[in-house]
Amino acid sequence: MKKLIVLLSFFFFVISLSAQNTEYETKNNIQYYNATANKSDKYISERCVLDIYYPKNKTGFATIVWFHGGGLTGGNKEIPEALKNKGFAIIGVNYRLSPKAKAEKAIEDAAAAVAWTFNNIANYGGDKSQIFVSGHSAGGYLGMMIGLDKKWLQKENIDANQIAGLIPFSGQCITHFEIRRENGIPEKQPTIDKFAPLYHVRADAPPLLLITGDRELEMLGRYEENAYMARMMKLVGHTQTKLYELDGYGHGMTEPGFPLLVNEVNRILKERKK
Repeated sequence: MKKLIVLLSFFFFVISLSAQNTEYETKNNIQYYNATANKSDKYISERCVLDIYYPKNKTGFATIVWFHGGGLTGGNKEIPEALKNKGFAIIGVNYRLSPKAKAEKAIEDAAAAVAWTFNNIANYGGDKSQIFVSGHSAGGYLGMMIGLDKKWLQKENIDANQIAGLIPFSGQCITHFEIRRENGIPEKQPTIDKFAPLYHVRADAPPLLLITGDRELEMLGRYEENAYMARMMKLVGHTQTKLYELDGYGHGMTEPGFPLLVNEVNRILKERKK
C-alpha cells in the first residue's frame, strides 16, 4: 500500500511538473480576412486582426476565442491573464466598431475570426473540434449571434454546430443597444429581431453557458435577458443550457467568471472522452 502511495505521488508530481514546463508563445496582429478583403478596405486591414497565445510543446489542445466588450463602439483585443497557463490556446479578436462601421459588421468580423480559427488552429498544434467561443458584454453578444444564427458562419463555409461550446459573459440577448441606436430605437426599448440571439433559439445549438452579474447590479436588465434566453432554449429542447448569476458582482463580472469558463471547457472536454 505504501509503495502504491509513493508511486501515485510520483505520478502526480510528474504531471504537475509537465504542466509547469509547458511553454507558451504569442503571435500578434494576424489578419483574419484574406488579402483581397484587406486591400479593399483600409479599416478591415487595420482593425480585423487577432492575437493567439498557445502552448508551444503540446498538440491537440483546445482553443478559446475571446471577444472583448465595449458596446460595439470601443475596446480592444485581449488575452485575459486568468486564462493563461491552463493548457489552452487563447485568441483575442479585434473587430470593426460603430460608428466607423455599421454594428452589423462586427458580427461578420466575429464569424470571420472564428472561421480563421477553424481553418488555422491545427497549424499551431490545436484541435479544431475543440474550439470554444466566449467574450464579455458586446463580445458575449457576438459569440451568441454567430453560434446561434448559423448564417454568419455559413458565409465562411463553417457549420456553427462545430463550435464546442458557447460561454458568453453578460451578453445582450435581445437586439444589441448599438444596433437599436443606429435604427433610432431608444436604449430602454427592448427589441427582438434578427439581430437578437433570442430570435435564434434552437435545440441543436452547441452547449450554452450563460454567465451574468447580480440581477440588482447588472446593466439594463441583462440578467433577465439571459434568464429568458435560458428558459426559451430549454423550451425548444436544448438540453445543455445553463445560467449562472454571480451574486454581488455587477456588469464587470469577468474575474469570478473566468474560473467558470475554464471549468465549463474542461467539463465538455471530459464529457467528449467518455
